[in-house]
Amino acid sequence: MSETALEDLPFDELRQKAFHRAEKHMDVGFFTDLFGHMPGMAAIEGEGGDLGAVGGTVWESIRAWREMFGDTPLDETTQTLLRARFVTYLREHGE
Repeated sequence: MSETALEDLPFDELRQKAFHRAEKHMDVGFFTDLFGHMPGMAAIEGEGGDLGAVGGTVWESIRAWREMFGDTPLDETTQTLLRARFVTYLREHGE
């Protein structure tokens, strides 16, 4: 697929292609990298080690998971960031 064609794909289709490639090749690093870029994960990084922080960590992790896998709508900034990551990943891996 040409570089222009990848950039023109709808977000959900581009995400599906990148996820399919990563799953097929068991590329856990791809998902780890994506998960680290989700807005909820920034909140987790700043939390301390008390019991209240652990609860927040769980909820922020769930929120990030839902955002990444499509259960929760992404804001435009995050969607733009992930779109670029998906295109780069697919280009780097010959898709």
